[in-house]
Amino acid sequence: TKHHGRKTASGERFDQHALTAAHRQLPFGTRVQVTNLRNGKRVAVRINDRGPYSRGRLIDVSKAAAEQLDMLKSGTAPVRIETLRD
Repeated sequence: TKHHGRKTASGERFDQHALTAAHRQLPFGTRVQVTNLRNGKRVAVRINDRGPYSRGRLIDVSKAAAEQLDMLKSGTAPVRIETLRD
């Protein structure tokens, strides 16, 4: 993606192969489970960026996370987000 290698809001570089995500409010480092409500697939990601800035979206996930959620083709999907405790 065009963002690969660029610095995220947290200061680390974006890696499309890592299981990370952008969220507007959750603290950096927070781990959340994202569930695709269309197919029940889930993935755990770590928040390391701010966004999404598109209206109506809750979270932007990396390419690797989108693959695990089986939403690469659709680009978006209805999801549930749950904070994970370490």
